[in-house]
Amino acid sequence: MSQTSTERLRDYLAQLPPQAQALLMREFERAIERGEDTAVATFVLEQLRKIVRGTDEEARPRTDDPARLVFRPLEPFLVEGNSPVRPGQIRRASLLPVWQWLIRDGVPDSAREFEAALARVREAGTSSELEPAIRKFQHAAADAIVKIATPVPGGDQQRGLARIGPPNVIEDLLPIGSVLHAREALDTLNGRLPSFLRIFADSQIASIGAALNVPSLQTPQLLPFALSMVLQRLSAPWQIIRLAIKMAASDDEIRVAATPYGIAVTLALHDLSFLAASLRTDIKRGHFDTVAEQLKTLHDGVRGLRTELDLRNDSSWGRQLTSIRADISNALQSEIDSVPGRVRRLLRQRPDKDIPAGAKVDANEVDETAALIDFVAVCRTYASELAINEVTLRTYSDLQQYVEKSTESLVQSLRGSDSKTRAYRQMQVKAAIRFCEVLFGQDYASLMSRAAENAVTGERKPQRAS
Repeated sequence: MSQTSTERLRDYLAQLPPQAQALLMREFERAIERGEDTAVATFVLEQLRKIVRGTDEEARPRTDDPARLVFRPLEPFLVEGNSPVRPGQIRRASLLPVWQWLIRDGVPDSAREFEAALARVREAGTSSELEPAIRKFQHAAADAIVKIATPVPGGDQQRGLARIGPPNVIEDLLPIGSVLHAREALDTLNGRLPSFLRIFADSQIASIGAALNVPSLQTPQLLPFALSMVLQRLSAPWQIIRLAIKMAASDDEIRVAATPYGIAVTLALHDLSFLAASLRTDIKRGHFDTVAEQLKTLHDGVRGLRTELDLRNDSSWGRQLTSIRADISNALQSEIDSVPGRVRRLLRQRPDKDIPAGAKVDANEVDETAALIDFVAVCRTYASELAINEVTLRTYSDLQQYVEKSTESLVQSLRGSDSKTRAYRQMQVKAAIRFCEVLFGQDYASLMSRAAENAVTGERKPQRAS
């Protein structure tokens, strides 16, 4: 490939969602192990690793890690941390204790046989024996997990489970076993799903419904994982509920909940709740780079669930959605309320005698405040659906009035300012013009910038354009 083609490929791969990148890595690694299209697979896999790991350095393939080989089917469903997970997710932190239990107590004989097979593969330098050995151990591991996780009358199950790990790990145990046992069915589904679904309309829903219509995927344990694979490919993940509505042939939540596909609504609500929590964390930390995208996703998701599902306010799903809206509203409102005060502190016109020599306007605070003003403007776009309509419109209007008046007043103050305070007032004017650009646009900001220059040179200030 030429350099231009390589760059185009990397740009395309970098735009894929993280779950899609993980799925591609998994498939290309398998292709290499089977000896299929190794040149292309190796090249694309190298580019993916550079993107995922954030480095152009040569990364050593990790196919010699036994646990990673066995648990590779779990990769699309792994989440970081020990926070609560939804159906169709597994904590990455649970893999190590489960692996240690498997090789120690669960299937020690199969583990030794698997290690011997890996040693032969490394020694021979061929991979023909690798995939059968992995699959054999996965079946043994799945059987052992299901056996210990299934209650037996009169059995001492709790003692055996306690040897595996804490409650979080035990919670993930049966899902791990289920995914390993159904690896072939999930692989087949993965091959039938499009890599990306920008539109999830009737034709796409029908096609995916047919792909999901496999008995082994219809169990309560496996269906959430199958739906998670679909959800990861949707440009708007909340649209997974359309599959449930289609299967129920109704938008009534009682009829939707009565079908196995009702779990899709639970998945959508959980992901919206998680995104709302992430938004709250980013706002608290002052990270506003992705807030607009997060707000759009939340707005579209909340509106989609409210319009496409007939939810009752007193139902479980209805209360969840109400809680999500309240959580978003509380996180946004406290931050929105703080913006006018920050603007006033920066633009307040003080008498010359109250301005100390060498006073400066903090450039970082100006940047942060401009970002917050832009944040309020973004909130205004999505205010109605996120239950912040009144506070957002009021704050935005107040900001416009205050910044307009303050900017004009500060520009006027430059005409007769003392030489000792002029530098500080010019910094205030610069900050005010920055805020004007966010609130009124580039044209008005340029007009006020020229007015400030004229005020310093003593020329008459131009009138504001009508």
